[in-house]
Amino acid sequence: MGVLAQCVLLFLFQHFSTGFDFYEGGFNNGQYTFLKADPSLNIEKRSSDPDVQADSAHIRSRRSTDQDDCMSLQGFDTKLDNNTHTHIFDDMSGSVSLAWVGDGTGIILALTTFQVPLFMLHFGQSKLYRSEDYGKTFQDVSSLINNTFIRTEFGIAIGPNNTGRVILTGDVSGSLGSRIFISKDFGNSFKHQDLPFNPMSQILYHPKEPNVLLVISNTYELWLSEDFGENWWKIHEMVCQYKWGTDSTIFFTSNLNGSCNERGMLELRKTSDYGKTIKTVATKIFSFGLGGKFLFASVMTGTGTMRAIHVSTNQGEDWNIAQLPPVGHEEFYSILAANDDMVFMHVDEPGDTGFGTIYVSDDRGTVYSKSLERHLYTTTGGDTDFTNVTSLRGVFVTSVLAEDESVRSVVTFDQGGEWLPLQKPANSNCESTARDPDKCNLHIHAAYSIAMKLNVPMLPLSEPNAVGLIMAHGSIGDDISVLKPDVFVSDDGGYTWLKALNGPHHYAILDSGGLLVAVEHSAEPIKTIKFSTDEGQCWHSHEFTSDPIYFTGLASEPGARSMNISVWGYKDNLLSQYWVSVTIDFRELLTKSCEDQDYVPWLAHSDDVSDPNDGCMLGYKEKFQRLRKASVCWNGRDYEINKMPTTCPCTLDDFLCDFGYYRKENSSECVEQPDLKGHILEFCLQGKQEQLQTSGYRKIPGDKCAGGTQPERKVIDLSRRCGGDLLTQEVQGDRHFTSSAPIVVVVIIVLLLSIVAAVLLIKKYVCGGRFLVHRYSVLQQHAEAQGDGDEPLESNHTRVGNKTSFHEDSDEDLLE
Repeated sequence: MGVLAQCVLLFLFQHFSTGFDFYEGGFNNGQYTFLKADPSLNIEKRSSDPDVQADSAHIRSRRSTDQDDCMSLQGFDTKLDNNTHTHIFDDMSGSVSLAWVGDGTGIILALTTFQVPLFMLHFGQSKLYRSEDYGKTFQDVSSLINNTFIRTEFGIAIGPNNTGRVILTGDVSGSLGSRIFISKDFGNSFKHQDLPFNPMSQILYHPKEPNVLLVISNTYELWLSEDFGENWWKIHEMVCQYKWGTDSTIFFTSNLNGSCNERGMLELRKTSDYGKTIKTVATKIFSFGLGGKFLFASVMTGTGTMRAIHVSTNQGEDWNIAQLPPVGHEEFYSILAANDDMVFMHVDEPGDTGFGTIYVSDDRGTVYSKSLERHLYTTTGGDTDFTNVTSLRGVFVTSVLAEDESVRSVVTFDQGGEWLPLQKPANSNCESTARDPDKCNLHIHAAYSIAMKLNVPMLPLSEPNAVGLIMAHGSIGDDISVLKPDVFVSDDGGYTWLKALNGPHHYAILDSGGLLVAVEHSAEPIKTIKFSTDEGQCWHSHEFTSDPIYFTGLASEPGARSMNISVWGYKDNLLSQYWVSVTIDFRELLTKSCEDQDYVPWLAHSDDVSDPNDGCMLGYKEKFQRLRKASVCWNGRDYEINKMPTTCPCTLDDFLCDFGYYRKENSSECVEQPDLKGHILEFCLQGKQEQLQTSGYRKIPGDKCAGGTQPERKVIDLSRRCGGDLLTQEVQGDRHFTSSAPIVVVVIIVLLLSIVAAVLLIKKYVCGGRFLVHRYSVLQQHAEAQGDGDEPLESNHTRVGNKTSFHEDSDEDLLE
């Protein structure tokens, strides 16, 4: 395929102030044929099986019954031909980075980079292109950056809140220094500034103050600028991990011994005045993370290699020990999702099993209940299929590892209260690999499938403003198949699915769900794009070029409100290679703006809109005005979701299993954990001993139900002080050392107290007495055999055949 084909390593899209790497190029061999119901229209239509029409009432009320609906877009080829714009880049670079600057501005920056490593140095060139019309045309503006080589790994850093800030990080010609190019006018002009350090990672913007920047150097120094990069000063040396907190707070870990390799010996420090004063808030840190209102720290317990999670809701001023099992050197914790109400936490099982348990927290982030066992989370790089469905509240999809080592998909609609298999689409049959054709379900391909090199080009996709809509690759059977996947669409947040496209595709959601687009994933050059105006029921094919290109990615403005889609690829001829961008504007296709009659009411989480008790989820119903599937119209950039919430009376569905309780498989009843049955539940929170009296249920954080069923639950303050020994030493300002005598006294006191405590514990628990639950919730009480592990930042595990082997240096914690 030529030199360029071998060099295409990276295609990066950046969404405003955030971005993601888009690795293409490693295509699997094979072509896929798409069946069309009407060749003259080039249309691919779903099955007309009557079972497809036998879905729930709220689906039928939006699904078209007109068999000629697909005919309504006759003549679309001419309209799209007139609104297709091709730009050819005279550029042989091996990578392209894209960034949208602002929301609705139409401004895109494209950075191409050609890089050749030579010994310890890298030589290359960069070109910068700018578009003001959503990628229909580009201008070469490389002169704005003096044709400086921009470092590919840092890409284009876009400021928050659509302020027009842009930062490019490059090398200083003829030296080993670094230089940044900064713009305050959406990339229309740049000025450069040499840095007094070499950055190790991309510069971070303050979440609310775009002029305040933070970055770590390649010598582990933390640097800050308050004037958008013109002046910098060093905050701290030997910084290992850093994050922006709330209210201009910066958290970072450091080691006075000068090494970040001593995990578990780090200090967690914070500053709220940009480094003028620094406070140590925790010691013996392995890693830390932020999620919602919660600050998490993975802390060594002092018992060998064990670690435990501590949680703070006031930025490190006070800490509680999370009621989670500790983990050892070969396990980890992982924050799967977090908001101001609750946390999803994965706790790895010992023994390199490749799975663990998901726990969900209370609103303090400290008391956890078991939500899902055998949750797939590999040790070979930390891959998990856990996916937040952003188009409908409370919905998450992930995979479990069954007893027979097969991988299966499950979904929760109530924020982890109950997990269920995904329904088999009515227009699909079980694959030939299924062991039991009568027990087939849909299984979603996500990060694990991609890590296993299956032919899955994209993760599941949902958008907050496309209510209920999900696009995903999947297979039908009793577990995930290694055969090529198909594309499935759900229009009700994952309750029901239909097969939309045969074979793997790249896809995007436009116009708040009013338009879906897809391109076949193929190793051969492509020239066709597919689109649907009815949430995937009917698909139309359009040839956007007469000269096929090798496809590298779809690019659309973040937020799913645009009507423009760009197909990026390259031409690889015998004598030349160059990048090509083809932008298709669908606005002229949907000429009619949507009106009131184009929308119908839709009740989320409902099978029967006539049932007054149906649709209650997390304590309230939500009715939406959603587009009729038969309506071919334009939602528009100003489209806003119309929510109509109604509070529901409480039922047991509004409660999680409480501390010490769990739900058996396929049961909604919470029963006592066998190893805790009959024991009094006590734990230590914020220095006070508390006793829990519960009938086994606690309200789901964020649930808004009122009245109805209210299971008994009481927390009693025992008026006894207690404390954890893991977060000692809080130091305001920089550390100062004085005489060692006070330290010796403290050590002696601690030793004496430890001896007394040990005697009491032996007397109480070995010689008899009640079982005190201090740190564990629903878990096996063989903590000594387990380890304390946090989310893996990296992993050095290797897979041999179907087995995973562990290396002693592989443990990392990812609390992000």
